[in-house]
Amino acid sequence: MLILTPKHKIFIAVQYVDFRRGLDGLIALCRQTLQLDPFSGHFFVFRNRKGNSIKIVVYDSQGFWLHQKRLSRGHFKHWPKSKHAVIYLTHAQLNVLLFNGDPSKVMTAPAWRAI
Repeated sequence: MLILTPKHKIFIAVQYVDFRRGLDGLIALCRQTLQLDPFSGHFFVFRNRKGNSIKIVVYDSQGFWLHQKRLSRGHFKHWPKSKHAVIYLTHAQLNVLLFNGDPSKVMTAPAWRAI
Protein backbone atom coordinates (compact mmCIF):
# COMPACT_ATOMS: atom_id res chain seq x y z
CA MET A 1 0.00 0.00 0.00
CA LEU A 2 1.24 3.45 -0.89
CA ILE A 3 0.82 6.05 1.82
CA LEU A 4 1.23 9.48 0.31
CA THR A 5 1.26 12.63 2.37
CA PRO A 6 1.89 16.24 1.37
CA LYS A 7 5.35 15.94 2.97
CA HIS A 8 6.47 13.39 0.38
CA LYS A 9 7.97 14.69 -2.82
CA ILE A 10 7.15 12.79 -5.97
CA PHE A 11 9.62 12.84 -8.84
CA ILE A 12 8.50 11.63 -12.26
CA ALA A 13 11.08 10.43 -14.79
CA VAL A 14 9.75 11.90 -18.01
CA GLN A 15 11.47 9.49 -20.40
CA TYR A 16 10.59 5.81 -20.48
CA VAL A 17 12.77 3.25 -18.72
CA ASP A 18 13.67 -0.30 -19.71
CA PHE A 19 11.65 -2.33 -17.19
CA ARG A 20 14.11 -5.19 -17.34
CA ARG A 21 15.91 -3.04 -14.79
CA GLY A 22 15.24 -4.26 -11.32
CA LEU A 23 15.25 -2.30 -8.12
CA ASP A 24 19.02 -1.78 -8.14
CA GLY A 25 18.92 -0.49 -11.72
CA LEU A 26 16.21 2.04 -10.87
CA ILE A 27 18.14 3.20 -7.79
CA ALA A 28 21.22 3.72 -9.97
CA LEU A 29 19.06 5.67 -12.45
CA CYS A 30 17.91 7.96 -9.62
CA ARG A 31 21.51 8.73 -8.72
CA GLN A 32 23.13 8.98 -12.14
CA THR A 33 20.51 10.26 -14.57
CA LEU A 34 18.08 12.13 -12.34
CA GLN A 35 20.83 13.39 -9.97
CA LEU A 36 18.61 12.70 -6.94
CA ASP A 37 19.17 10.79 -3.69
CA PRO A 38 17.12 7.56 -3.63
CA PHE A 39 17.61 7.36 0.16
CA SER A 40 15.68 10.62 0.66
CA GLY A 41 12.35 8.90 1.35
CA HIS A 42 10.75 10.58 -1.65
CA PHE A 43 8.87 8.74 -4.39
CA PHE A 44 10.46 8.11 -7.80
CA VAL A 45 8.07 7.15 -10.60
CA PHE A 46 9.08 5.51 -13.89
CA ARG A 47 7.13 4.24 -16.91
CA ASN A 48 7.89 1.61 -19.51
CA ARG A 49 8.16 2.12 -23.28
CA LYS A 50 4.59 1.02 -24.02
CA GLY A 51 3.25 3.32 -21.33
CA ASN A 52 1.05 0.63 -19.83
CA SER A 53 3.07 0.11 -16.65
CA ILE A 54 4.70 2.26 -13.99
CA LYS A 55 7.13 1.49 -11.17
CA ILE A 56 7.52 3.52 -8.00
CA VAL A 57 10.63 3.35 -5.83
CA VAL A 58 10.70 4.66 -2.27
CA TYR A 59 13.02 4.22 0.71
CA ASP A 60 11.40 3.85 4.16
CA SER A 61 14.51 4.05 6.45
CA GLN A 62 14.88 0.26 6.54
CA GLY A 63 14.89 -0.63 2.88
CA PHE A 64 13.49 0.07 -0.54
CA TRP A 65 9.94 -0.57 -1.74
CA LEU A 66 9.25 -1.26 -5.38
CA HIS A 67 5.61 -0.79 -6.40
CA GLN A 68 4.35 -1.58 -9.88
CA LYS A 69 1.04 -0.92 -11.59
CA ARG A 70 0.30 -2.43 -14.98
CA LEU A 71 -2.90 -1.50 -16.76
CA SER A 72 -4.94 -4.43 -18.03
CA ARG A 73 -5.94 -2.40 -21.11
CA GLY A 74 -4.62 0.75 -22.70
CA HIS A 75 -1.82 2.97 -21.47
CA PHE A 76 -1.27 5.99 -19.23
CA LYS A 77 -2.63 8.71 -21.52
CA HIS A 78 -1.55 11.74 -19.54
CA TRP A 79 2.10 11.05 -18.79
CA PRO A 80 3.79 14.40 -18.10
CA LYS A 81 6.01 15.83 -20.82
CA SER A 82 8.95 18.12 -20.23
CA LYS A 83 12.31 19.06 -21.67
CA HIS A 84 13.79 18.16 -18.26
CA ALA A 85 14.62 14.57 -17.25
CA VAL A 86 12.52 14.75 -14.10
CA ILE A 87 9.53 16.78 -12.92
CA TYR A 88 7.85 17.18 -9.55
CA LEU A 89 4.23 16.24 -8.83
CA THR A 90 2.15 16.73 -5.71
CA HIS A 91 0.66 13.76 -3.89
CA ALA A 92 -2.79 14.64 -5.26
CA GLN A 93 -1.45 14.70 -8.83
CA LEU A 94 0.19 11.29 -8.39
CA ASN A 95 -3.07 9.81 -7.14
CA VAL A 96 -4.82 11.09 -10.26
CA LEU A 97 -2.02 9.77 -12.50
CA LEU A 98 -2.24 6.32 -10.87
CA PHE A 99 -5.90 6.16 -11.89
CA ASN A 100 -5.00 7.18 -15.47
CA GLY A 101 -6.21 10.74 -15.10
CA ASP A 102 -4.60 14.00 -16.16
CA PRO A 103 -2.44 15.31 -13.28
CA SER A 104 -2.15 18.75 -14.88
CA LYS A 105 -5.90 19.27 -14.36
CA VAL A 106 -5.80 18.71 -10.59
CA MET A 107 -7.14 21.71 -8.71
CA THR A 108 -6.14 21.69 -5.05
CA ALA A 109 -5.66 24.34 -2.42
CA PRO A 110 -2.06 25.37 -1.85
CA ALA A 111 -0.25 23.55 0.95
CA TRP A 112 -0.56 25.35 4.25
CA ARG A 113 2.64 26.53 5.88
CA ALA A 114 3.17 28.17 9.24
CA ILE A 115 4.81 31.58 9.12
